[in-house]
Amino acid sequence: MAANPTDLEAQAASEPEARPTETAYGCVVSYSHKQRVLHPSLANWATLAAALLEDGWNMCVDITAVDYLGHTSSRNLPQGVSAERFEVVANFISYSKRQRLRARAQVPESDPAIDSLHSIYPGTDTSEREIYDLMGIRFHGHPDLSRILMPESWEGHPLRKDYAIGEIPVQFK
Repeated sequence: MAANPTDLEAQAASEPEARPTETAYGCVVSYSHKQRVLHPSLANWATLAAALLEDGWNMCVDITAVDYLGHTSSRNLPQGVSAERFEVVANFISYSKRQRLRARAQVPESDPAIDSLHSIYPGTDTSEREIYDLMGIRFHGHPDLSRILMPESWEGHPLRKDYAIGEIPVQFK
């Protein structure tokens, strides 16, 4: 009995390693929960965002960062993408295509910096400031890269996994 084409598509979607290496917008593509994920290089980050906007990806829904301290080697990344300590993740949406798309860029610990998407997607302003404040990743070209949650005098970046855990006494009345 021949396999149903929909069964084959579902199998291919659940087994991304079985597919040949796919690329889109000059980036390696993987899939996560049936969503397409692009893996741009640091140099291609802003170029990718501009190409996405031009191609109808209307909105950068959010941008965040992940600290993979101690877990760089055990991560599931496509072939050709080298794992780094930090990863900046942006989610895009296209209303005309009725689709979502994720981009994941690897950011090295030695120079935690990436291009800002603010000039392309102005809504990323506060998210990039939050990432800078809490994770210490700088965004080149951001118009006001300053702390947004922590006081200016605060030392360090509290969401990094190597940040010293301490106690702040709370006084109740």
